[in-house]
Amino acid sequence: MFADPQSVTIGATPYTLPRTGSGTNSGTFAESGGTVLFKTSHSLGRRIRRVARLDHKKLIADPLSPSVNVNTGFATYLVVDAPTQAGMFTITEQKDVVVALINNLTASTNANLLKLLGGEI
Repeated sequence: MFADPQSVTIGATPYTLPRTGSGTNSGTFAESGGTVLFKTSHSLGRRIRRVARLDHKKLIADPLSPSVNVNTGFATYLVVDAPTQAGMFTITEQKDVVVALINNLTASTNANLLKLLGGEI
């Protein structure tokens, strides 16, 4: 089980996220103002799908009507999709592949992540 609370830092702003929900295959952690949400979930079917999701919401001026504020949101997910056959990929092997992807995206001051976010292929 994930520790309660969870902590994330967006930009230079730290957030403490206490557990706000728990299910058989899911957990939810949310900042008291509702602007930051962290979720974990597991789907068990033909394949095993594990998801970590971070949502960030904010209030902005409506681009078409600047005197009106609207809520907007952004979410990012990490999805791990593995076969159900035991031993096909150990937890260590799965971890190594996830770490390889994260390291590729974040190497050299996030160069490949910035390319991805900028729409490069």
